[in-house]
Amino acid sequence: MSSSPAVPAEARPPGRHGHTDPLSSSSPLVVRTTLIDDPGPLLALLPALADPDDIVSWVRRGEGLVGWGRAARFALTGPDRFAAAERWWQETSSRAVVRDEVQLPGSGPIAFGSFPFADESEDAAVLVVPEVVVVSREGHSWVTTTGVGRHLPAVPDLTRGTRQRPVRPTGVTFADGSLRPAEWERAVARAVELITRGGLDKVVLARDLEARADGPIDPRWLLAQLAERYDRTWTFAVEGLVGATPELLVRRDQGLITSRVLAGTITRTGNDAKDLALAASLARSSKDLEEHEYAVRSVADALAPHCSSMNVPESPFVLHLSNVMHLATDVAGVSADDASSLALAASLHPSAAVGGTPTDVAVPLISALEQMDRGRYAGPVGWLDAAGDGEWGIALRCGRYDDTDPSTMRLFAGCGIVAGSDPDAEVAESDAKLVPMRDALTSD
Repeated sequence: MSSSPAVPAEARPPGRHGHTDPLSSSSPLVVRTTLIDDPGPLLALLPALADPDDIVSWVRRGEGLVGWGRAARFALTGPDRFAAAERWWQETSSRAVVRDEVQLPGSGPIAFGSFPFADESEDAAVLVVPEVVVVSREGHSWVTTTGVGRHLPAVPDLTRGTRQRPVRPTGVTFADGSLRPAEWERAVARAVELITRGGLDKVVLARDLEARADGPIDPRWLLAQLAERYDRTWTFAVEGLVGATPELLVRRDQGLITSRVLAGTITRTGNDAKDLALAASLARSSKDLEEHEYAVRSVADALAPHCSSMNVPESPFVLHLSNVMHLATDVAGVSADDASSLALAASLHPSAAVGGTPTDVAVPLISALEQMDRGRYAGPVGWLDAAGDGEWGIALRCGRYDDTDPSTMRLFAGCGIVAGSDPDAEVAESDAKLVPMRDALTSD
């Protein structure tokens, strides 16, 4: 789909589920940020809402941001989606009337965003400014309310007595997505064949799975289950995309830029002694080290123009999650320009971790091999503030609500394919990466 320029909110067509952006050229946002006492678990604050699109989350180990409602929304398809979203946010946040008694990253105007993986995706890139955002960060907590014109929402009652428990999904069933496992295995074999011919070092292939419940799936249930089981991940929700990503694409925090690169995976057994041995084998695996090196190099090369200095460790460490282990490298740099966290995320996307190497060769192959539109799976997801600080992950280990049926979701998982990849083993790895969302949907 071709790109189109951003147009005034009142002229834009309705978004998903009929939502429109209420912000107009004559009505700036009105924003108020107030310090509060520790509100307790952030995810427990989320209200029960009929539309999963109206909930946002970015939480890791109890810290982060949650929000609900909509004060403004931007949506656009096509290759200009990142630049147009950046322009919209700069204009929107600069015109806002702000009273901020916190003055820290994550206070004042806040937008949550989610972007499609591919330029030609039919899914739209979105930035959402919630009416209410609650933040807990480094021992401080605050609430930001945002309205339009003279309307400013009241600070919500965050006491425990007002909270509504999430509803567990029932009758959940799963069905194959775009490709059956055997068909996807053949796609992996085809990718290995293309790699061995030369000119292509790595390509990342994803699978999808359909999940259907007896009634609407409560996103708060999914977020709570994911946060409890995978506390080292960033548990996110933006515009009906819900998941728990272990991969921090980029963080910008008052001049410091960091990125966590994951590539190379092995499934855990649940036996500590065996898992230690598996971790050691992962750290020595030439196939996984090769895949990881491509991913780290792509991130370092993309961030270098924006950094005055960088630290890129020579060797990865093994990140232990509850179901899998990954080779991981934390890249850090000092900002040399005023590029926002969103602009940095755009410069990194698609990294070798979700696309392949060389990017211009690998990415065009993906849709033909996968036979599906990834939508916002494997695209940047996160948040930014008016100063450009923020955090963006890669939308992995996630599911997307059906546009018209909140009882149905598409789940996604992907694997990096290199010359040494075994198609049968890649199917098993993709199954392991689908476990977080499957378990969140079916746990008691």
